[in-house]
Amino acid sequence: MKEKTKDIVRQAAAYAFAAVRWLPAAVLIGLVCGAVGAAFHHGIRLASAYRAGHDWVIFLLPVGAAVITLLYRALRLAPDVGTNLVLEAVRSEKQVPPALAPAMFIATVLTQFVGGSAGREGAALQIGGSLAGGIARLLRIREENRHLLILCGMAAVFSALFGTPVGAAVFVLEVASVGRFLYSALVPTLCASLTAAEVARLLQGEVMRMALPHAPITAVLTLQTAALAIACAILSIVFCVAVHRTGHLAERFLKNPYLRAVVLGAALLGLTLLSGGRSFNGAGMDFVERAVAGEAVPWYAFVLKLVFTAVTLAAGYKGGEIVPTFFVGAAFGAVAGPLVGLPASYAAAIGMVGMFCGVVNCPFAALFLAIEIFGGEYLLPFAVTCALCYVFSGYFGLYSSQQILRSKVGSELIDRNAI
Repeated sequence: MKEKTKDIVRQAAAYAFAAVRWLPAAVLIGLVCGAVGAAFHHGIRLASAYRAGHDWVIFLLPVGAAVITLLYRALRLAPDVGTNLVLEAVRSEKQVPPALAPAMFIATVLTQFVGGSAGREGAALQIGGSLAGGIARLLRIREENRHLLILCGMAAVFSALFGTPVGAAVFVLEVASVGRFLYSALVPTLCASLTAAEVARLLQGEVMRMALPHAPITAVLTLQTAALAIACAILSIVFCVAVHRTGHLAERFLKNPYLRAVVLGAALLGLTLLSGGRSFNGAGMDFVERAVAGEAVPWYAFVLKLVFTAVTLAAGYKGGEIVPTFFVGAAFGAVAGPLVGLPASYAAAIGMVGMFCGVVNCPFAALFLAIEIFGGEYLLPFAVTCALCYVFSGYFGLYSSQQILRSKVGSELIDRNAI
């Protein structure tokens, strides 16, 4: 009995020591990343607002990507360094370069300024991972423990930008190695994420929230949702293949990165002028909000946004693919949903969440994100959407360094990277 009591005391002491050891570092990362995330948000907002009020800025598209390429070369960063490297740093001894944070900050703001079709979540993961890696070095954290702080940084900036602390924490724990959830990092990662979200709220005063009209959850609605979810999963495969294939073809036929930037930037400018508007430039979160609010959406909007995003990323612009994924999913849902009997507003939300789940292979993160953005009223339909999109999206994904440890249709260990 005495031995058992001693064992309980030892375990309690170990837990207390872990809390004292990691929580201050997590709070510090949350404070720093929350402030940087708020500054990043304002930079993107100001850049986008200036572009919206000055049509001439769009003609800088052939130049912007070349400037970003030059910036990365000046900072001695490989042009393709990005989220894949950060994911690898979580699982290995690879380092996230300190210069990645300022480079990604500037490059993403520039991308939004000239009208590149990219998001901000990839930037959030890279900036957060880079900042946290620097803090870990300053605190002289041992190499084997830096991975945990990198996760904290990734979650913190993601949370600061989207105002979804739980979804951000679960996302970074789920995305690097699908099928292996690092439970030991849950408390510090959630602590950093919550701290950053609060700092960002105080500094920027807004979070991503959308309201859905009430609709009774019935068996018919659930089946209709399942049909739309499977269609979104297939579309997520198309999105991933289009983004990867466009990038590979661009590197193959336009080997010089500056020439590639100018040619594809000019192509993006041509697409913008042919589209007759500016709806497909920038991240497009305003379009998502309108689609969820029930406004009419052109049937071709999701196709054009996919093309714009693939060309933007192939040109060398920075930011990320997730907000464009939201756009594509919401636009597709708003058009396809009514075909299976769903309200357009509700279907846009399902499409947004389903596409996100399909391209990142993170069903639980997608579910928590949906609850934080739309509320818990539609928990069941969102859960069905995430489950089906995860399975039917196969082993495709945005991040080629993402590990998928177990089969999606069985229990066997497969340990493969996303396609």
